[in-house]
Amino acid sequence: MKPLALLFLLAAVTSLPAASWPSRQDPRLIPVYHANHVWNAVTTTTDGRVFVGFPGDNNPEAQVEEMDAPGHGHPFPDASWNAWKPGKSAKGAFVHVNAIRIGPEGKLWVVDAGSTGFGKPAVPGGARAIRIDLATNQVDRIYDLHAGTKPKSYIDDIRFNGPHAYLTDAGAPGLLVLDLKSGTVRRVLDHDPTTIDTRPLHADGKILRDQSGTKLRMHADQLEVSPDGAWLYYQPCSGPLARVDTAWLDDPAARPADAARHARAWVETPTSGGTAIAADGTIYYGDANRRTILAIHPDGKITTLIADPRLIWSDAMWIDRDGFLWIPATQQNLTPGFNGGKNEVRFPVWIYKMQIHARPPRLDHP
Repeated sequence: MKPLALLFLLAAVTSLPAASWPSRQDPRLIPVYHANHVWNAVTTTTDGRVFVGFPGDNNPEAQVEEMDAPGHGHPFPDASWNAWKPGKSAKGAFVHVNAIRIGPEGKLWVVDAGSTGFGKPAVPGGARAIRIDLATNQVDRIYDLHAGTKPKSYIDDIRFNGPHAYLTDAGAPGLLVLDLKSGTVRRVLDHDPTTIDTRPLHADGKILRDQSGTKLRMHADQLEVSPDGAWLYYQPCSGPLARVDTAWLDDPAARPADAARHARAWVETPTSGGTAIAADGTIYYGDANRRTILAIHPDGKITTLIADPRLIWSDAMWIDRDGFLWIPATQQNLTPGFNGGKNEVRFPVWIYKMQIHARPPRLDHP
C-alpha cells in the first residue's frame, strides 16, 4: 500500500468506539501462574518446562524465570544474568528483557531491548538476541544487534524463518533481519509507513500516556511468520496489521525500496499487547481495548475467540503442542509508564491458558 493510501486508512479508524467488555468470566480461561510483579511473556518446552519474562525493572529479583510452582520461579539461567544494574557493563547480564520464546531448535531465546526504556539511551552492547541451551542451562550464543539499531532503538520481539530471524524495533520504527548462521544483521523497512505508530494507543477505553503525560507511541511491535514462511505479518502497537513477502527481507542484495514497495497494510486492528500464530495461519490477537482475544483468519476475516474481564492487556501469547493458548494478562496499561505516571496494577498478575485445539507452526516452534 502506498503511503498516501495508508494515511487514508489510518484516518478512517483513528477514532475508536468506547471500550466495553463482558462482566462474566469465561470458564474456558484457566488460571495457571500468578506473580506480584508485571510479566509480559510466557513460553513452554515440549517436556513441560515453563519460562516467563519480566520487562526491565518490574521484578527486582529476575527478568527471566523458570517456573517451579504457581506462585514461584527462580532466576534463569542464573542469578548473575539477572543482576544488571545501571552503569554496569551489559556483558553477561540482561539489560532490559522484552521477549522470550522457545525457538524451533528447542532452545530458549531472550530478546534484550538494549535500552532501559522507550526513548532512553542505548546501553553499549545491550541490544542482543541471546540463545540458551536448555540441556545445559547455559548461554550458547549471543547475537549482537548493534549493526541494525539506531540511537532510539528499543528491540521488541523475535520470530524465526529457517536461516533467518526477524525482530521489531518499537523505538526507532523498522525491522531487523538476522542471519542465524553468520550473525549478520540488516535493518529493513526503516521508518516505513507500516512500521510507524501514527495514532494513539488505547486500552480499556483510555489513551495511553507515558510518565510525563505525553501520548505513548510504540512503533513496530508484534510480528508473526506465516506457517509456509512466505509472509511476515507485523504492526506498530496500535495497528494496523501489515505484511510483506519474506523474500524481499531475506535477500541481502535487495534494495531498501524493494521491501518498501511490497509492504502493505493488510487488516485493520486495534491496539494490541501481543499475538500468536497457529499452524493453519490463524493469528490470535490480544485486543487491549476490549479485553478480548481475536482470531484473524488467513483470508483476513476477524472473529472473537474469547472476551473476559480478566484479560487486561494480553501480551505475548504462546501456543503449545497440546493445543493450549497461553495468555499473560499483564495489566501493562496500568503501569506508570503507560498510565501517565500512576500505578494502578491490581496484583497478582496472572498467566492463563485455554484450549483452542490448534497446533503451533513447526517453522517457528520446536
